[in-house]
Amino acid sequence: MSRTQRLRLGDLLLQEKLVTPEQVEQVLAEQRTSGRKLGEALIHYGWITEAQIAKAVARQLRAPFIDLTHFPLRPELAQMLPEAQARRLHAIVLDDTPTGLMVGLADPTDINAFDEVGRLLKRNVDLAVVTETHLASALDRVYNSKQEIEGLARELTSELAGIATELGDLLGMDAISNEDAPVVRLLYSVFEQALRLRASDIHIEPQEKSLRIRFRIDGVLRVQTEADAKIAGAVALRLKLMSGLDISEKRLPQDGRFAVQLKDGTVDIRISTMPAQNGESVVMRLLSQSAGMLDLSRMNMPDEMRRALLVAIEKPSGMILVTGPTGSGKTTTLYGALNVLNSTERKIITVEDPVEYRLAGLNQVQVMEKIDLGFDRVLRAALRQDPDVILVGEMRDRDTAEIGLRAAMTGHLVLSTLHTNDAASTPARLVDMGVPGWMVALSLHLVVAQRLVRVICSACSQPHTPVPQEAAWLTRLLGPNAQEMTLKKGAGCPECSNTGYRGRTGVYEFLEMTQGLITALSNPQPGVFAQAARTQMQGRTLVHDAARLVANGVTTCEEAMRVGVQVDE
Repeated sequence: MSRTQRLRLGDLLLQEKLVTPEQVEQVLAEQRTSGRKLGEALIHYGWITEAQIAKAVARQLRAPFIDLTHFPLRPELAQMLPEAQARRLHAIVLDDTPTGLMVGLADPTDINAFDEVGRLLKRNVDLAVVTETHLASALDRVYNSKQEIEGLARELTSELAGIATELGDLLGMDAISNEDAPVVRLLYSVFEQALRLRASDIHIEPQEKSLRIRFRIDGVLRVQTEADAKIAGAVALRLKLMSGLDISEKRLPQDGRFAVQLKDGTVDIRISTMPAQNGESVVMRLLSQSAGMLDLSRMNMPDEMRRALLVAIEKPSGMILVTGPTGSGKTTTLYGALNVLNSTERKIITVEDPVEYRLAGLNQVQVMEKIDLGFDRVLRAALRQDPDVILVGEMRDRDTAEIGLRAAMTGHLVLSTLHTNDAASTPARLVDMGVPGWMVALSLHLVVAQRLVRVICSACSQPHTPVPQEAAWLTRLLGPNAQEMTLKKGAGCPECSNTGYRGRTGVYEFLEMTQGLITALSNPQPGVFAQAARTQMQGRTLVHDAARLVANGVTTCEEAMRVGVQVDE
């Protein structure tokens, strides 16, 4: 078909019996105030899906509907259409056929877009219909910014080699908002790509002969690009300027924070610099400010544990601890609890280093050790602010732990984190820090331990036959029925960058301080409490929860066994 045609979406969906006249009338009446498109509103109410609309339009136009999650994209074809035009026209080149180029359009009723695609490609265009959501993801994969980043890095290298260019102008030092400075454009391209790929961290590491940029995606580091080592100093200097660090100090580590405005919104970034052999190593953590992520009901907790946590946070006093290694989602869990508690009737104060999430209604305090504003000092001040709930970013030392536990004994609900291997060892760790055992026994109510495991990519998930070692591990944890389970594994596809995983989810265990455990904690023999705790948690440990996710097809046995190794270490 050489040209699209206009059609009324409401009439089409009614004709296909995908919606009712009442639903269409309701949405049309709402359009006068909301301005939302008909299709968007119907999808918003859950009356129809994006794919159903696209398939109906495709049938009406006698054009193929293409599911981009399974379509083998060819970057060399897709890139025939410049990225800016592809995103503006909501189009992607899919195939080269004898009759012309097959182009997927998210809005095939847009005649102007269809005609402009033909003019840009200078070929006959065969129309295909795709969904907007899958198109956005496909464009991100096809127009990978790696080439753009490498090109900007080469441009910066060339600029640095030219003595005629003033260094201050080159780095944008004279005007921090100078977006034309080569190093600024390079960094913004890195930030954009990191956001598209769902990276949690950016590592900028000077090597002997190159500058390596790596992204941590789903907990695993991946090399994004290698650039000339000559630009390392310029990149580090610019990042220091953006975060307000001392640009003259290169011998000592520094920490800071800044925000950048990108196409998809503002991103908060925490930065850490460290002097290394070949220059300054820079690591940046991309902090999401999305409150939608902080919903306990959306976290993959076992129902029994979620109920126990909800009961514990509704108590007027006591301490709740979340434990695990760095990057295991502890703060996300605590903020999920604060989301439940956050109301006008409660005074909530958080003491953190750094403040990772920003929620309206909370009084959030940033610890600053350089001006002697440590956890203990802020915590003492917070207690004079008449709080109902206090979140302490981390129990780092005896003073902070004691103040927090005393607050929990005197009518405050205290939430915090601690670095321990599992829930059972947490009370003993507090005692080891120098806190009296009786104080721990009276104040601590619940301990949550957690890890993060990678989730199998839904686009390429397929049945997996476990190897003997995996089968034996599952049988030990889940019993003989494990041998009859159908396991899953990702084959690798463009959606997951051929890793077989996309996203992460939590693995949990919890320990409630019952009267029996309180009595065991008072025993001078440390092994007595550990044994009592493990007996209470029998069958409900991190490893068992990881095995549950394997049985449910959420993650692979390989990932779950990795959690088992971490806990047993």
